Order: sequence, then structure tokens, then C-alpha cells
Amino acid sequence: MITRNFFLYLSNNKFVKSKATKWGPKFGARSIIAGETIDEAINTVRNLNEQGMSGTVDHLGEFVTSREEALESANFCIRTLEAIAESKVDCHLSLKLTQLGLDVDRNLCRDNMMRILETADKHKIFVRIDMEDYAHLDATLEILHELRESFEGVGTAIQGYLYRAEKDTRDLKGVNLRLIKGAYKESPDVAYQNQEEVNRNYLNIIKAHLLSGSYTAVATHDHRIIDDVKAFVIEHGISNDKFEFQMLYGFRRELQVKIAKEGYKMRIYIPFGNDWFAFYMRRLAERPQNISFALRGLI
Repeated sequence: MITRNFFLYLSNNKFVKSKATKWGPKFGARSIIAGETIDEAINTVRNLNEQGMSGTVDHLGEFVTSREEALESANFCIRTLEAIAESKVDCHLSLKLTQLGLDVDRNLCRDNMMRILETADKHKIFVRIDMEDYAHLDATLEILHELRESFEGVGTAIQGYLYRAEKDTRDLKGVNLRLIKGAYKESPDVAYQNQEEVNRNYLNIIKAHLLSGSYTAVATHDHRIIDDVKAFVIEHGISNDKFEFQMLYGFRRELQVKIAKEGYKMRIYIPFGNDWFAFYMRRLAERPQNISFALRGLI
């Protein structure tokens, strides 16, 4: 727990983040970040497609503090969608609402999302709104509901460590959801702290969403959870086109390939850009095994 808290603290430390570009290569960030440019991200997706896997790209960044940054981020998302369409790769787009100005002006954020979804709809590309910390949860879900009045090709993520995850999942019946355990440091007032309880709640929301007939993206590197889901869908006659597995770029690559070869949809979450520090620290915090990436970079 001390290790997890340490990396979560670093993820929000502005001084350390300011040094991140210099330190990044030494701490193994290149192992899980697919370059800095759209072209590099697209090339990574293309390579994964050739191995039978799909992608979703995320231009890293969050918690912007000005309208100019938010508009720039939205324009970058639109350029990324155009590049996906032009290259004809099998790929979605993932993004964060704080990157699009949620903390600056809610209407600005919604309008940025509308512009992005207009482009995505034109090219038939699905857009995933990443879930952020608990403070942004209600606003994220409210904006999602507004957007879905005009666009079907947008979904979000639900974090299994939150007490309210089961209710939120039920409320989002019919929505394409990425179901994750959760990566932010949250209070015991709103989130389970014990890993067994997190796993139990996580499996509960996965099974509930599958049984509701809703498309379910099971995002985990935990092979025990994956095996449980495989057994569950067979037991309940749920076809493989109703769900997919998702993993992060650079993590458990052999397992990713194995799942794809077994005939399951395997989608890889591909972050890119130079604002990688907070994302990387949260990945180190999630599982002790992830720290080996940093250590290998130092040797």
C-alpha cells in the first residue's frame, strides 16, 4: 500500500512532472508509450492489427486550465480521428474530459466533445470517455447522457473499486462500457480499499453488464479475472461479439497475443504524446509487477 500511495502521490506532483520529459526514457516510459506523434500511434495500431488485435489511441493529457489548451486538445483529437480514418486501421479513440476543458467551462467541454463526435460519426469511429477521479464522476456521466442524445458511438468507463459502480453500470444498460478496477487514490468513503473486495465488485459489474446484453469491454491484466469471464460467457451462452478484452500497450504482451489467437476480441489501449507522467505513475501504482518496467530502465 505504501508503494501504491507513493506512486499516486508522484502522479500529482507538479515538480516531478516538470522533470518527466528528461527522466522518462530512464524509467521505462517508452515501454508503454507509443511515441509522441499521431503517425507513431497509427504505426503502433497497424502493427497490432497485423497480429490480430484492435487498438484505441489516447493522446495523453488531463486537467487543462485554459480555454486555449482545451481547444487545442479537441483539435488534436479531431486530427487523430482523421488519421485513423485515412489509414483505415482498426482503432477507437479514447480521451479525458478534463483534457477538453471540464474544469474550465462545462459548456466548452461539451461543445468540444460535440465537435469530436461529429467527426467520429462521419468516419464511424467509436469514442471512449475515460473515467477520471471521483470528483469528476458525476459531471462525466451527465455529459455522456447529453452526448448520447445525438450520438450512439460514445461510451465511458466504470471503475470497479467504487461502491456505486454496480448502480452506475445498471443505469448505463445498453451503453458500450469499459469496465476497469480503478487507478486513482480514492477515499474509503467512496471506494473499496481491500483488493479482494475490489475484485469481487469488479466481477459483479462485468457479469451484470454482460447479462444485460450490453457490449462489455473487460479491461484487466488479471488472468484470473479473464479466465472467470471466459467461463461465464460460455456458461450463459454469450457470444464473443458481445464483449472484448482490453489491455494496456506494453503490458503482458504474450497474454494479449494468446487471447487474440483464441478467437476473442483483444483491444490494446495505446497512449501517446509527451504528457505521459501522471498516466505512467498510475500504472506503476496499480500493480507491484509494473514497477519492473522502471527498474529495467535503470539497469
